[in-house]
Amino acid sequence: MKMRANRLAKLHLGRTAALTTAALGLAMLFGWLVVSQGPMAPIKVTVAKVTQGTLTASTFGIGTIEARRAYALGPTVASRVLRVLVDQGDAVKAGQLLAELDPVDLTDRVTSAELAVQRATSTIRATEAALAEAQSRAQVATTDARRYAQLRTKGFVSQEAVDAKGHEAKAAQAAVDAAASQVTAARRDRDRARTDVVGMSKLLAQSQLVSPVDGVVSARLVEPGSTVVAGQAVVQVLDPDSLWIRARIDQGQSGRVRVGQPTEIVLRSDPQRSDRGEVQRVDWVSDAVTEERIVNVGFAVQPPTLSVGDLVEVTIHVAERVNARALPAAAVKRVDRQEGVWRVTQGRVAFQPVTVGITTLDGRSQILDGLTDDDEVVVHSEQALQPDARVRVVTAIIGSAP
Repeated sequence: MKMRANRLAKLHLGRTAALTTAALGLAMLFGWLVVSQGPMAPIKVTVAKVTQGTLTASTFGIGTIEARRAYALGPTVASRVLRVLVDQGDAVKAGQLLAELDPVDLTDRVTSAELAVQRATSTIRATEAALAEAQSRAQVATTDARRYAQLRTKGFVSQEAVDAKGHEAKAAQAAVDAAASQVTAARRDRDRARTDVVGMSKLLAQSQLVSPVDGVVSARLVEPGSTVVAGQAVVQVLDPDSLWIRARIDQGQSGRVRVGQPTEIVLRSDPQRSDRGEVQRVDWVSDAVTEERIVNVGFAVQPPTLSVGDLVEVTIHVAERVNARALPAAAVKRVDRQEGVWRVTQGRVAFQPVTVGITTLDGRSQILDGLTDDDEVVVHSEQALQPDARVRVVTAIIGSAP
């Protein structure tokens, strides 16, 4: 019995020692997990150093191809379309007849106005003849009045005869004034009739819609027999040499856009091709709703096939820095309203303020001040960093925190 009791005691002690050993192992494993993988573990980060090279700051926008010079041709008064001689896509010359409107009674009104000019011209001739006759009579009457006045001084005629001749001279001069007024009125009638001819002729000419430039018909909007109102377009013509891009740029990136800056243009219809261009105009008025600004970009060499309305991607190069010191843009953070980076020193991080210059579209930021070329800074981290946090440098992080 005693031996059996000793055997049981030893067995119990062995089990206790095994359990104790297992518990210690589990505790050590838990501690290792807490320190290396748990909340007390160093934060995994990727790092980078300052590099030197050429940086090009750019801004990006989406736009459409438009014609800088486009013309909508239509009547100035309500009319009926008589015929349309062109169709969309037709090349036209300046002065070419594109469409014709029914002149209705305009031709007759022009003829009537021309006849009124002829009638007024005849009236002028008649009144001018009457004026010449009245002037001749006035001259004779004035001469007689002067002679009678001289005779009166010598006592050859009576005062009554002198007064009579003076009255005749005044009457003759009044007739001259009346004839001159009739000539003036006749000339005004002729000028008014001529103005009517010019006005009616212009209206008649406007019934023929001609191309103002060498261009291409971009739209045929009505057909013969249609009634159009004043200002309604019948055909549209554009100058193909005036095609440019109306691009929308975010207001936050448009501050450094200037006329003359080089651009890269990629057509949605031909994404494998890149064309060169330049900024030709920056609109003064921005869109307050979309918070965008309109920038017009022209082609350096216009592609052979363009379609008005095509979508275009535009990259504007707003600045270039040679031998610039740069970091990945993701490394630059903003803490307490100050830009800076998390610098790694002996496994711990500290926030280092820096002065940032331009930033490129491919994610590079120019560092003007605050770092040396040997400093390592955090690019990505698996969680948010705090000052003096322990970190461990790795090559890549999946699902990194900002």
